[in-house]
Amino acid sequence: MHDELVDHLMRSSPLSRGEALRVIQDVLAYFDETTADFVRRRHRELQAEGLVNAEIFDRIAADLQYRAVAPPELTLRQLRRMVYG
Repeated sequence: MHDELVDHLMRSSPLSRGEALRVIQDVLAYFDETTADFVRRRHRELQAEGLVNAEIFDRIAADLQYRAVAPPELTLRQLRRMVYG
């Protein structure tokens, strides 16, 4: 699966076939992440950096605009519900 992409990565970088396959799998897994999973993961990451919720939710709302398939604009309440239920 994805043989053309693997071949391209091998030609355009120093990656071996196995490394190219792992990169592709990592990228595909990243883009398979649901919006809710992304929000929860980013909340944990930003909280671990010491940010407070007001900063965190503003940053997450901004980050969502740059996803490969951006979800509709979410309110702060919707973001909080994804994290806290």
